[in-house]
Amino acid sequence: MRNARTPTVYLKDYQPPAFLIDKTDLRFELFEDCALVRADLLIRFNDTENVPDQSCLVLNGQYLQLERLLVNEQELSAADYILDGDCLTIPDLAGLLGNRRDDFSLTCHTRIEPQNNTALEGLYKSRKMFCTQCEAEGFRRITYYLDRPDVMSVFTTTIVADFNKYPVLLSNGNQIDSGAESDGRRHWVTWHDPFPKPCYLFALVAGDLACVEDRFVTMNARDVVLRIFVEEKDLDKCDHAMRSLKQAMRWDEEVYGREYDLDIFMIVAVDDFNMGAMENKGLNIFNTSCVLANPKTTVDAAFQRVEGVVAHEYFHNWSGNRVTCRDWFQLSLKEGFTVFRDSEFSADMGSRTVKRVEDVALLRTAQFAEDAGPMAHPIRPDSYMEISNFYTLTVYEKGAEVVRMISHILGPDNFRKGTDLYFAHHDGQAVTTEDFVVAMEEASGVDLTRFRNWYTQAGTPVLDVRGNYDAAVQTYRLTIRQHCPVTPGQKHKLPFHIPLRLGLLGRDGNEMALHCNSANAKSDTVTDMVLQVTEPEQEYVFEDVKGEPIPSLLRGFSAPVRLNFDYTPEDLYFLMVHDTDGFNRWNASQQLAVGLMLELQTAYQNESDLKLPEILKQAYEGILQSALEDPGQDGAMLSQVLTLPAESYLIEIADVAEVEAIHAVREFLARSLAMSLEGMWQDLYRSTANSGEFSVAAEAVARRSLKNTALAYLSRLETEQSVELSAQQFHQADNMTDESAALNCLVNSVAAVEKGVTAAALEKFYKKWQHEPLVVDLWLSSQARSQLPGTLEQVKKLMQHPAFNIRNPNKVRSVIGAFSAGSLVNFHEASGSGYRFLADQILVLDKLNPQIAARLLAPLTRWKKFGIPRGALMRGELERMRAEPALSKDVFEVVEKSLA
Repeated sequence: MRNARTPTVYLKDYQPPAFLIDKTDLRFELFEDCALVRADLLIRFNDTENVPDQSCLVLNGQYLQLERLLVNEQELSAADYILDGDCLTIPDLAGLLGNRRDDFSLTCHTRIEPQNNTALEGLYKSRKMFCTQCEAEGFRRITYYLDRPDVMSVFTTTIVADFNKYPVLLSNGNQIDSGAESDGRRHWVTWHDPFPKPCYLFALVAGDLACVEDRFVTMNARDVVLRIFVEEKDLDKCDHAMRSLKQAMRWDEEVYGREYDLDIFMIVAVDDFNMGAMENKGLNIFNTSCVLANPKTTVDAAFQRVEGVVAHEYFHNWSGNRVTCRDWFQLSLKEGFTVFRDSEFSADMGSRTVKRVEDVALLRTAQFAEDAGPMAHPIRPDSYMEISNFYTLTVYEKGAEVVRMISHILGPDNFRKGTDLYFAHHDGQAVTTEDFVVAMEEASGVDLTRFRNWYTQAGTPVLDVRGNYDAAVQTYRLTIRQHCPVTPGQKHKLPFHIPLRLGLLGRDGNEMALHCNSANAKSDTVTDMVLQVTEPEQEYVFEDVKGEPIPSLLRGFSAPVRLNFDYTPEDLYFLMVHDTDGFNRWNASQQLAVGLMLELQTAYQNESDLKLPEILKQAYEGILQSALEDPGQDGAMLSQVLTLPAESYLIEIADVAEVEAIHAVREFLARSLAMSLEGMWQDLYRSTANSGEFSVAAEAVARRSLKNTALAYLSRLETEQSVELSAQQFHQADNMTDESAALNCLVNSVAAVEKGVTAAALEKFYKKWQHEPLVVDLWLSSQARSQLPGTLEQVKKLMQHPAFNIRNPNKVRSVIGAFSAGSLVNFHEASGSGYRFLADQILVLDKLNPQIAARLLAPLTRWKKFGIPRGALMRGELERMRAEPALSKDVFEVVEKSLA
């Protein structure tokens, strides 16, 4: 039975390891048809209380061929151990050790086949390179081991390989020795990492790689060598990553007091990689998409992603490596904290407001959907079947928001004291989220008892806020009620501790001074305050309020909640114009558009029923006028404000998602805004078109963002002139941001398709860039995301194209993932053909790479959101997958929970 081989793991069942591994010496002999691994382990009995039975030793291992096993240099026979699919058990360890509890050695020889490892976990081949990915449980595919994060060991690694094929041999730590084998063809390198680490942080790379080198001098004058390893053809794409790394190292010293600790820090770019990057101690392995960047081949969003991911993985050196997780239920301890750190870094490097808008847009669209779906879980889950399924937006993005809330509650000085205490107390340890919260409490004196509910309860809290102004006594009363919807396994929820940041705006557009006597209100400034919402219902009274205000609520998105307040369209327009909080200006624009779009969707039968709301036109006209009159404004922020809410967000907030109506209304409004404000869009395009020499500085990125927003609106006019404008930008662009933006406009233009302009542009783009895999990914995804009819058939053709490879995660995400998440009107086509296509691909991928297959499942898990008949069709595909007899536990867990 499947359930028998996919047991559920529970947090409540955690026990300390029975044994610890103090030293791990590894030797890899790499060949084309196999890798031979020798692991020499120095093991000791764990003297901690409540450890399991220590009379036997159980090691984790998968897809291994065991060749020899020795204890204290005495070779064991097959009768001395038991092998099953996932474990090696030495049942009579006590007898082998003479009933003594001394430290003992275990030597294990295994044979593995990296070239056949399509799951990309453990040691595998990426084209002509050997590399590893061991988080979460990949190390057990290399050798038998105690593969759990609370077993920390000092690693020494020797790699032996053919010198001509693999001149570069890398592992964790510092290189301590190297040499040549006696045959003269093979060579070896030995690396030593002096810092104890769990095996999930182990890394190995062997290949024919080129290197960009730089140096960094730490705050204590230590000289650190920095190296980025890539294929030689990509040497011109490393400057941005190196610059980002050095900025991250300096920022971490200045903001958190964290200094790098090894003599060398290395990054390797790998083409086949399931994730974005991995923080292995001293040797970060990156998906090429997260390290390679060049103006000719990389869009602005990818430059920003490289900066953020490089910083994220570097910051893990302390928040994840030096202090790591006790068990995988504590994953947000390192990931949520580090996402918060990299988000703050990116905000400091660019536009803080735009960064916040981008983060919240992702959270409210994708993470809120996760919170409302069958896979909903707290940021510290209670159970799992397959841990890879819990590398989720909840653990990462919501986890970061939880850390951000702590910083709001404590204030910046106390938060820094808390992180200092956390790192000092737990350096070199594997700890829990509770240890993190306790450090914050001890450093600040603030009681976070109720705040802990964020770690244990799933779902998105809802704040219902009501305001009442009493002109006679000049008071403004806010009544706040909180509740959290039911989620799987959690029917009743306790109140959360929610920091609600706000301001009050007078009708003259000026901020009001805030006077609130509540003990749960803390003023950041005279006009800015954080309310500590901790009860199911609370009331706050603001005094000396001269005139009825318009409240600016949840400034900076101070908590990951849904907020309901009875704003009128006029109120929202007022906030768009006058609010001093940049995030809330954007949020008001989104709320205004959403409210008007919902009204139009309700009335929608066909396009003749639709009319552009005058207030929306006025709002856009005002923003455009402001942009034209004051070019010094943040163009990236204006671009965000001028962008209508995404279809994915409109689907998420709907009780029952009517996909055709959502798509039709959004397209109508975009086209109507383009037509009614055509002259202003043209003026905006012309005023931003001359961007000068390419730069990734925030101002240059903002200018391109605003220009391409204008182009996107103009392309909706579907005129000969609009097609020509997109084609002209496509052919004349000197950077990938402008070139790909124009290509996207042509791909989604009926007029351009009918005139043959789109086909010609796609052919030219591919011929020009076919030798650049990441640019080809843009070419693939542009077509897979098309909103025009017939996209599914185009996607099927793309899967037959030589550029597509179903074994490469980037290609899978660029075609299958891009279609199901980015072409919603086609994916949700009424016949269910999109659902069947996705399910078919998941079943194919499940046999190759279960991690990627499970992650592609997300669109089908929300079947209850779509009513009948779509919901029934989606459910049918889930049931078809569940009936597969050899389904992986990765996919089975998601399917089973979706159907519950």
